Amino acid sequence: MENSVKVEKPDWLEQMEGILETLNEGVLIADDCQRILFVNECMERLIGRPRSAILGKTPEVFYQGKDLERLQEERARGLATGSNRYEYFLPRPDGQRVPVVVSARAIEDPDGRIFAVVTFTDITEQKKAEQNLRDANVQLELRAEEIDRELVLASRVQQSLAPQALTWGGVEVETYYMPVRTIGGDFGLVVPHGNSHLDLLICDVSGHGISSALLANRIYTETLSMLRRGIHLGELLRKLNKFVVQQIGISGFMFTMAAARMDEGGRKLTFAAAGHPPALLISASGELRHLEPRSTVLGAIEDAVPVDATDEFDLSAGDRLMLYSDGLTEVWNREEEMLGIEGLGEIARRAAVLPLPAMREAIIQGVTSYSADPVHDDVSLVLVEVQ
Repeated sequence: MENSVKVEKPDWLEQMEGILETLNEGVLIADDCQRILFVNECMERLIGRPRSAILGKTPEVFYQGKDLERLQEERARGLATGSNRYEYFLPRPDGQRVPVVVSARAIEDPDGRIFAVVTFTDITEQKKAEQNLRDANVQLELRAEEIDRELVLASRVQQSLAPQALTWGGVEVETYYMPVRTIGGDFGLVVPHGNSHLDLLICDVSGHGISSALLANRIYTETLSMLRRGIHLGELLRKLNKFVVQQIGISGFMFTMAAARMDEGGRKLTFAAAGHPPALLISASGELRHLEPRSTVLGAIEDAVPVDATDEFDLSAGDRLMLYSDGLTEVWNREEEMLGIEGLGEIARRAAVLPLPAMREAIIQGVTSYSADPVHDDVSLVLVEVQ
């Protein structure tokens, strides 16, 4: 059992004891030899010892090694500056270390003696909160890494939905796809069916990110399955609309689509679109024609597709067809003027004198140069030339 040590208190301290006892912070007062002259009741609770076991003692009783060295460094700093504030800990008999903010101030009494007045603020709850936050951040970082891995995989899957360039008989096809995020809601198809016909399609699902990509993937699967069965393009739009309305049925969800079918070596074109920007047909002589959709957006209402949902056109050598998503039209310049369908059509018309791969690059470059900001929507492009 530790014995109380008799310490001599200066008169001014005896006069202040009553006030110091009312504080809800630990208070310790030591003389110039570092002997503890006073601790209040709050300090007793913090350190887990009665004041009788503390009075007259010096820090060496409670701290050893590097802990004591740090304490002495902070004391010296406080004496040099007149005050000091730092985080430390109070050791308890049970081995616990109570985290505290220490505020130390040196004062001089009328007799010229130097005393240290030290307050201790318990920050246990703050430290627990900080640790909980660190633990949560670790979990968030692990989850973020997991999401990044999943997004990389999803992006690879999404890229598989991008339309692919090819040559089909006398028809050349070039494509471009760029999601505004890691994954997006656009997809395209370039599907040859032997020597019978070639299907070309672009779909734009509302929204961006994972949910849109999942829905796009589901519609892609249904679309590809129907095209492989040789379904008529008007019927394709009707069945896809019915499928989404009845089986997916998400409020506010919709999608647009433009589909083209080329027969007889590319000389005959069947076209159907729903709520999508008009396709562009550029003749070998440079004449530009808009192929307007006959159907409204899909996935929202039952009767989005009319009976006469398709158009047919005869094509000649040198004619070019352009399917695209609105990521190429909904861009603004510094005067806040939107490029729009007319602006994109003019870029495409001027670029149509180039070989098809160069035309694709000229269109993307033209849109990028027009836009004051980075393109903010998914971009899909399919270009077709009849040889």
